[in-house]
Amino acid sequence: MPIRRRTPLRPRLGAVSLISVCLTTLSPAVAGAATHPRPESDPALQRQLEDLVRRPGGPPGIIAVLKDGHKTQVVKAGVAELETKRKPRPHDHMRIASAAKAFSGAVALSLVNLGDLSLDDTLGERLPSLPDAWAAVTLRQLLNHTSGLPDYSKSDGFIKTLLADPRHHFDSRKLLDYVADRDLEFPPGSRYHYSNSDNIAVALVAEAATGERYERLLKELVYRPLGMHRTSLPQGYRMPTPFLHGYDVSPPEPTEDVSELISMSGVWASGGIVSTPADMTRFIRGYAGGKLYGPDVVKEQRAWIAGASEPAGPGKNKAGLALFRYTTRCGVVLGHTGNTPGYTQLIAATPDGRKSLTFSTTTQINQTLKPDLLRKLRAVQENFVCALLKGKS
Repeated sequence: MPIRRRTPLRPRLGAVSLISVCLTTLSPAVAGAATHPRPESDPALQRQLEDLVRRPGGPPGIIAVLKDGHKTQVVKAGVAELETKRKPRPHDHMRIASAAKAFSGAVALSLVNLGDLSLDDTLGERLPSLPDAWAAVTLRQLLNHTSGLPDYSKSDGFIKTLLADPRHHFDSRKLLDYVADRDLEFPPGSRYHYSNSDNIAVALVAEAATGERYERLLKELVYRPLGMHRTSLPQGYRMPTPFLHGYDVSPPEPTEDVSELISMSGVWASGGIVSTPADMTRFIRGYAGGKLYGPDVVKEQRAWIAGASEPAGPGKNKAGLALFRYTTRCGVVLGHTGNTPGYTQLIAATPDGRKSLTFSTTTQINQTLKPDLLRKLRAVQENFVCALLKGKS
């Protein structure tokens, strides 16, 4: 049954993605997202991807989907799987890492639009079973990472469990228990600090407001309206086939396939979603374009503050509500990034959702692990954004 608007429920007692950098850290398609791609029209884009693949520590494969209205171009380099040498494809599954945080934002803001939630709702009101010290944190502060919640994925207990068994099955709804004995790291709203705990709390608030499981909320409020047919939030470590294999590329060590290294139950709403480049194109065009809720909610989402995604996206970064603004030398796009063992993601679109870029690489690239490669990656991504905005895609 579709989710229906309802009167908000009374608060009730409660029931990485970044794994701390290593520890840290389409069904046939709707509206042609990569179903009939144009031939590559800009050899310079192709060369840049090939250069990234060849670099020390670079990804075995990259696929970028650029879409302008109904026109789609797919640019790719390397392979989807080293063993078979198969090329990446737009319908290959992949881990989207912290780009999943945008999905929790889509759910929460859709519920705000329906009247089931308010951005000023507090954890004390919606989740009174959480620590009293966290009670004043609002939904708005969770969504723009100004909550001060301690990051569960950096806690000793979580890391110890994960190291002992990377495929350990966590109770996703109790991940915040790892830091429940800790106070806030700063007064709510006083500064920006990216935390995986924020989006776990967002999902729990959405469940408390509706009485529905987060996975069903995703299907009814995000996947279905945007025509996404190959996106899911699994609990285990297995990948649906076919998929882009993710690799640990750390020369001089042998390259290792880490696609199924960890259980997604330990990252859940903060980074556990599996999708495809084609589906992510549909998502970011609708999400960044404000298609899931009305203009009042869109305005609230785009109240920008100082802050950057993890890893930082192209150009100058600003943070909104589960959305980032990337101001490049060629113009502005809105989106999100993410990284996890085996994968690094960028999804971005113009504020009207007409032009979009999905950029997926098959190794983890961030400031801690590969700072030089991250600088190069961001430069290449900015070049792709420029090609998109200038109509050369």
